[in-house]
Amino acid sequence: MPPAQALTLATEKSLDLVEIAPTANPPVCRIMNSGKFFYQQAKRENEARKHQRHIQVKEIKFRCKIDEHDFLFKCKNAERFLLDGNKVKSTVIFRGREMAHNEIGRRILVRLAEQLTEVALIEVSPRQEGMTMVQILTPKKDPAAKAKKAPEKGEKADAKPAKPAKAKPKPAEVAVAAESTES
Repeated sequence: MPPAQALTLATEKSLDLVEIAPTANPPVCRIMNSGKFFYQQAKRENEARKHQRHIQVKEIKFRCKIDEHDFLFKCKNAERFLLDGNKVKSTVIFRGREMAHNEIGRRILVRLAEQLTEVALIEVSPRQEGMTMVQILTPKKDPAAKAKKAPEKGEKADAKPAKPAKAKPKPAEVAVAAESTES
């Protein structure tokens, strides 16, 4: 219908004429309560935003002369970050003449990745950026961890699967079985 006719129809019903598809030929409009529509749309968007998981990037810094215990301690922290669902940016910082031996930094980052192969994937392999060498690890998608999550509705968390009950023999079957064994 012509826009003027649609506008009068909308004002008679005390509703709004809202353009839905302006690029269509002819443009598509709808008669509705726009305040209610936009309120519900904003509510749906807020609800969807609540259920999103925000991934943080945690950084762990190393030096070329790191000791074994310090390395293992930082490796354990990186594993904890990955299990929480965050990415880990591992950085080796070089100072002065250490830049001449960047293979030492690469070995540290490769060793870290090897230590965390069970929980991490390498998103960005070790690369030199000025005086630092950077590697980014992401958590693995573990289907077993999803299965260990909260039980479904109606189930108990510590409930064990029910065992099938053994069929008990009827008294007549017991007597026949006893006679056959005596013979």
